[in-house]
Amino acid sequence: MSAGELLAATVPMARTLNLDFVETTPERAVVRLPDQSDFHNHVGGPHAGAMFTLAESASGAIVIAAFGDQMTRAVPLAVRAEIDYKKLAMGDVTATATLGRPVADVVAELDAGERPEFPVHIAIRRADEAVTGEMTVVWTLRPNS
Repeated sequence: MSAGELLAATVPMARTLNLDFVETTPERAVVRLPDQSDFHNHVGGPHAGAMFTLAESASGAIVIAAFGDQMTRAVPLAVRAEIDYKKLAMGDVTATATLGRPVADVVAELDAGERPEFPVHIAIRRADEAVTGEMTVVWTLRPNS
């Protein structure tokens, strides 16, 4: 099961929004939110909450892909997030997530008994490739007790 399939299977909100996990690797996660009138805002584009969930889901997918082999000893948790809405989003939107730190550095901190934190950067784009939003989610790997 891919990281995207795992996230869709275990996170009901991802299924509710019908998110499409286009690509999920330790280097990049791409998730698409199809245009759906049930999730529109007052101007006919995707609601800000739907775009937040899209971007957060892309960040979760890359975290699972990058650190899935650490799940027996640590739980990934989102610590905080910040989003900037840049342009009007209309139609389908896609979130592309990338890690802000090398996987090896994060795992080394976990190996040292620390609780590492690392950012995931996400760009939200509409079909014409214009960036409509940017988000950063800071994640941690909380060691199991």
